[in-house]
Amino acid sequence: MSGGAIRSYYLAKALVNKGHRVVMITSSHGGVGRVENVEGIEVHYLPIAYNNRFGFYARTWAFISFVVLSAKRTYRFRDFDVCYAISVPLTVGLIARWLKFRHGLKFIFEVGDLWPDAPIQLDFVRNRYFQRLLFRLEKSIYRSAEAIVALSPSIQLSIKEKVPGNTVHLIPNMADCDFFVPDVKEPALEKKFGTSGKFVVSYVGAFGLANGLNHLLSCANETQKTGLAIHFIICGDGAMREALYEQARKLELQNLSFIDSVNRDGVKEILNVTDAVFVSYKNVPILETGSPNKYFDGLAAGKLIVINFGGWIRQELEENATGIFVDPLLPSDFVKKILPFISDPNLLKRFQLAARTLAEKRYSRRILGETFTQLFS
Repeated sequence: MSGGAIRSYYLAKALVNKGHRVVMITSSHGGVGRVENVEGIEVHYLPIAYNNRFGFYARTWAFISFVVLSAKRTYRFRDFDVCYAISVPLTVGLIARWLKFRHGLKFIFEVGDLWPDAPIQLDFVRNRYFQRLLFRLEKSIYRSAEAIVALSPSIQLSIKEKVPGNTVHLIPNMADCDFFVPDVKEPALEKKFGTSGKFVVSYVGAFGLANGLNHLLSCANETQKTGLAIHFIICGDGAMREALYEQARKLELQNLSFIDSVNRDGVKEILNVTDAVFVSYKNVPILETGSPNKYFDGLAAGKLIVINFGGWIRQELEENATGIFVDPLLPSDFVKKILPFISDPNLLKRFQLAARTLAEKRYSRRILGETFTQLFS
């Protein structure tokens, strides 16, 4: 509940506000099991350690452990009306299928990333037999679900093609327009982050292989060569952290700061001094279908959005004039594309205002929360 990706909290809170009893089963970042009441949500934290630094096998073991312990815990709630299963990983669907088989509990399955397409295209799963097994599991889960919720138009289309006839709703990630708001930069925060008088580009999120942050560092390097007063902030943690530190050291980047993972208040502070939010993915087609939290936080905070991938988000940015696409294979393209916004503050303000407007009209937590609760009426 305290991290950046808290969609599950938004959804659960929307149901609680409608008078539903909600029980959430999740893992504990510290690996310590406990039960808490969070604003009317009964949260069961299972004693399963997990973090973004885990390799493939450590993640797989965590996923399997979660399936086993969740199945045991859900026995207490076999008389509930519906199970809402949030993936990834795909194995979450096994718990929902078990509840349906064992207790006749119908379930709705949420798809945030296309599995197993993503790990296969990222070359994590190479065995052809295992790939076919995962694809069969994916389809069987989709077909067993009462309905499916997709987090992006691309995911929705893909699922409809895989299982024609299934009900697939589109409920993307949410922009918390109450918590993240456009604001004037605070001098104290500029001093804290060392960004006074600078145009600030920030990335807040995972340092994983899929995030392709080596490109962001290359953009910082190209920018440093020009002498432009641009400062980059990269905040988070993950498996690629040490490699990124080493790349920054070799490039002798003086215009970039690494910050450890922070809570939501910390994210809010970073966004206060930020002019443009960088949303980065490795140049792999399947990653263009995602619905990254940092994109929606950036919209809500009224920031210029910079992306280095195509797909539905690029199309949306271009249609609404909320951001720019920079070529992931050409770091100098970043300098070329960002320069007009530094030269013309009014242009920057227009794009930032358009970003906030898009968040309010299309991705507001209140609007999408209401849409979500209608699935249970």
